[in-house]
Amino acid sequence: QAQLVESGGGLVQPGGSLRLSCTVSGNNFKIYTMGWYRQAPGSQRELVATIFGNGTTGYAESTKGRFTISRDNLKNTVYLQMNTLKPEDTAVYYCNRIARGSPNYIWGQGTQVTVSS
Repeated sequence: QAQLVESGGGLVQPGGSLRLSCTVSGNNFKIYTMGWYRQAPGSQRELVATIFGNGTTGYAESTKGRFTISRDNLKNTVYLQMNTLKPEDTAVYYCNRIARGSPNYIWGQGTQVTVSS
């Protein structure tokens, strides 16, 4: 079972930027489909960005044009660059491998993103 370690969250003002990182232990990372999810208080966890092994990306409507997902296969790491942040982006952010359309690994601890003035 791979381990997921997220980092990079913090407190940022509206309009600001953050870059999240997620390192995945184990082999074969380069062929995995990876996703960034977020969970706000009182809400279900939602998928916000996806990157396939070939580098193709996809985004939720709420993050399209503001967030960019990328990966470094040599470092077993997936990133989420978040720009023009809004208060509604406040959540705990998690990454996971996506297999057969669902998160595949045990969730990591996540990283808190708070957007507030």
